[in-house]
Amino acid sequence: MKFIVSSSALLKQLSSINGVVTNNPVVPILENFLFEINNSTLTITASDLETSMITELPVEAKENGRIAAPAKILLETLKNLPDQPVTFTIDEETYTIEISSSNGRYKLSGENATDFPRVPVVQGANAIDIPSNVLARAINKTIFAVSSDELRPAMTGIFVQLRHDNVTFVATDGHRLLRYRRTDVATTQEASLIIPRKAFTLLKSTLPSEAVAVRMEFNQSNAFFSFDNIRMICRLIDERYPDYENVIPVQNPNKLVIDRQDLLSSVKRISIYSNKTTHQIRLKLNGSELQVSAEDLDFSNEANERLACQYEGEDMEIGFNAKFLMEMLNNLDSDEITFELSTPNRAGLLMPIVNEDSENVLMLVMPVMLNNYV
Repeated sequence: MKFIVSSSALLKQLSSINGVVTNNPVVPILENFLFEINNSTLTITASDLETSMITELPVEAKENGRIAAPAKILLETLKNLPDQPVTFTIDEETYTIEISSSNGRYKLSGENATDFPRVPVVQGANAIDIPSNVLARAINKTIFAVSSDELRPAMTGIFVQLRHDNVTFVATDGHRLLRYRRTDVATTQEASLIIPRKAFTLLKSTLPSEAVAVRMEFNQSNAFFSFDNIRMICRLIDERYPDYENVIPVQNPNKLVIDRQDLLSSVKRISIYSNKTTHQIRLKLNGSELQVSAEDLDFSNEANERLACQYEGEDMEIGFNAKFLMEMLNNLDSDEITFELSTPNRAGLLMPIVNEDSENVLMLVMPVMLNNYV
């Protein structure tokens, strides 16, 4: 089997799916890309059993064939070659791959393509089209709050709820919760599914910057994404997602309106003086003033700042993890935000004052118990 392809075009396609390949896979064959030539089209597959990505590109080839090519050495070779046509010559009996370029010849050993696991196919699937910019924004807004606790597998993915009038993306790690809702995307077939973090991370890095339609299909066990010449298949997390709507407090009489950047900058500075284990900072709300403070008793470090704000409600003190608060403030876009609170031991809600068109962002953060220093 023999084919000719542009080195840069091949490198671009391999790089787009290389994130799937793991260093120590369960099955050694998964350290390879699967190359399949059919009617002068090269289809390349990468898989880790849970997630598979497939891409294709035109090549010059007279015959069809398949080979598993080692991912790492192939990528390193192509990265260091100038843009030029390269010829792949494959011996299907010994699984030897020879790459010829104007610089020289490179020989590497492939593996039998029949050992490569089969990729699931779409059967009995429901479908929805989501613009790539909407999907990328939804992933960006939620992925940082996904849990890494393998003992709670449902929370290690993003919960996607498809409704007649909106699509909702939810992520939580038990300490904070992100709900991102779009009213400009809807489906006739209502459904809920949990997409693993790795799949959405890979998708985010391959989505094009210009808006294209991403076709999302799903059945009981897998989700399928396709756009341009890339397809991704991932196994869904088969668990029950926590009832997130019940966690969001409804009665929040205390409302703080403040400049997002001012609060973020203050929390960044004050957190330097917080305990390095708990990252605890204290918010003291009083009239039109917010006092942000922290103390690390182990090293006798302390700091406090005062910020102007608009506050309606009772005077209160509440503690938060500074790291969580900073991540959430960084992920909001609006200049001003509202912070809704009820009591010092109940979750607070962070929201932009003005939402972008067709979107609704709600962030929930659990407080931490304050040790009552004055």
